Amino acid sequence: MRWFDHLAQLTERKRPLVLVTLVVVRGHAPREAGAKMLVTAEAVYGTIGGGNLEATAIGLARQMLAAGAASPQMHTLRLTEQAPAEYGVQCCGGEVTILLERVTPARPTVALFGVGHVGLALARVLSICPVALWLVDSRAPMLDEARLAPMHRGQAEIKAFHAPILDGVVSDLPAGAHLVVMTHDHAEDLFVLEMALRRADLGYIGLIGSAGKWARFRQKLKAQGFSDQDLQRVTTPIGLPGVRSKAPEAIAIATAAQLLPFIFEDSPQAQPGRTKVAE
Repeated sequence: MRWFDHLAQLTERKRPLVLVTLVVVRGHAPREAGAKMLVTAEAVYGTIGGGNLEATAIGLARQMLAAGAASPQMHTLRLTEQAPAEYGVQCCGGEVTILLERVTPARPTVALFGVGHVGLALARVLSICPVALWLVDSRAPMLDEARLAPMHRGQAEIKAFHAPILDGVVSDLPAGAHLVVMTHDHAEDLFVLEMALRRADLGYIGLIGSAGKWARFRQKLKAQGFSDQDLQRVTTPIGLPGVRSKAPEAIAIATAAQLLPFIFEDSPQAQPGRTKVAE
């Protein structure tokens, strides 16, 4: 089986791995430039030439996996008797540069609680992205197959949840998931928000609504025992600052843009919580 067949199987099974590539070969080496292998925590698929070279690459790859390192790494190794060799001497006489790239196949998860006008518009925007998109609503007609059909044309993996009681879906969200709360019912919004805040492992928590709505929610959540620090995890209003239009499409685009650093870049700017609300 070829390395890319293994890659397809491993990503389908959502197994984290490191792709190791011989990018430069100077002089003699056991494999040519372009040779690849895949390294998981338990197994190796393919070869870049065996010996100390390969064993060193496997060790470096597993260090990346254990540390959760996301940035690619490049290492140059000499294949001579004088070169350091933890796993045995390899005296081909050449020098190689290897590239290690971490592959994290699990898609980021974004859950939209409420698939009304704004929720549907946001789902359409996010559906073009490679995410796991959870669409959750207590109203079955909002999740009608015909209504959601356009979302299946994009890259997103769509999961629809008709949940009359929404707490189970919040509990089932994978660690690191992002959610936007925009149901048709403020009582449902508050319930979902309360359940989300009880989890410390979620990412972006967005809430649609006005200053008055958030003031009432703050009062009720504090009565439930949540601290000011807890409430700072909530981003409200949703969307990039400065977008004043209340059209569903405008809110959707502004919110999708706000979510991008959380979903894809894990950037320092992606800090949850923006509770400055518009009057």
